[in-house]
Amino acid sequence: MSGGVDSSVAAALLLQQGYEVTGLMLGLWADPDTEFENRCCASNAVALARRVAEQLAVPFHIIDAAELFRQEVVAPMIAAYGRGRTPNPCLECNRKVRWGFLLRHALALGMEYLATGHYARIQKTASGFELLRGMDPAKDQSYVLASLGQADLARTLFPLGGMTKDAVRKRARGLNLPVAERPDSQDLCFIPDRDYRRFLKKYAPESFTPGPILSRRSEVLGRHPGLAAFTIGQRKGIGVSSPRPLYVLEIDPARNALVVGPVEELGHRSLSAEDAAWVAGAPPADVFPSQVKIRYTSKEEPALVTVQHAGIVQVRFERPMRDVTPGQAAVFYRGEVCLGTAIISEASE
Repeated sequence: MSGGVDSSVAAALLLQQGYEVTGLMLGLWADPDTEFENRCCASNAVALARRVAEQLAVPFHIIDAAELFRQEVVAPMIAAYGRGRTPNPCLECNRKVRWGFLLRHALALGMEYLATGHYARIQKTASGFELLRGMDPAKDQSYVLASLGQADLARTLFPLGGMTKDAVRKRARGLNLPVAERPDSQDLCFIPDRDYRRFLKKYAPESFTPGPILSRRSEVLGRHPGLAAFTIGQRKGIGVSSPRPLYVLEIDPARNALVVGPVEELGHRSLSAEDAAWVAGAPPADVFPSQVKIRYTSKEEPALVTVQHAGIVQVRFERPMRDVTPGQAAVFYRGEVCLGTAIISEASE
């Protein structure tokens, strides 16, 4: 329970379905040198979660995971930016903290399932469990859950998977929950002021070493303040005057260079990805067609996926993709079914 409307309604629905419910909140890391709290366990969020738990008459506990979160989520993110990548820490939080740690903790307490307010669905089949998109396409969160495996899904419930966000808020109002109108947040919980540059300048200062801004032909167009300030496809804030809009084409940590160019130079048809994780435990085939999302907010695109060795996959799209970004997750779908994920390591062609 996070003190938000989704987890609160999820708890209420489970009670209505006859489950015995206990509310758990993770105590997560926050920068000790600032006044900011971690948004997922800030004092106001704790107070709201307690109010909801009291209203629903369920026990409520805060589980300390601050150091684990720092080691498994924050530190890898900082290291990724230092390598010129743009990571998605929420995927690692779900894999290492929410399911890797919290699910085990819940089972050790004698509970049978971990339930969350994510918008995704689980379907049991003759061969195991499938992870499906949430019914609300605007809220589907299967992308950030794509690393979950069979053991995780067997012990997981997503009560909101078949609902829209509007329906969830309506249910919260009907239950008179104090979080019914609490707004959603898309920011990283441990950078609640949204100032990524401030955070990275402190924890990854090497990623703010100035360097050249280059064209594809290695022409020097200017200087950048640090590679961590940029991401693939970015147009604004590059700091180079040009009669045509320029976009970030490549982040090159080996040369500490930012490569930019016009929109027609932006895009790749192929990518390599590593650390593949498959929901079913194995890929559907060595080579298979799939719809692939390369960012949480992007649309899935048809592609051919080739599984290689040691968790490496190659993805070939039917058309050039503008925002292939090392560090982001490529997530593979077959219709409504999420097949798995891998971390983009390189773009080509």
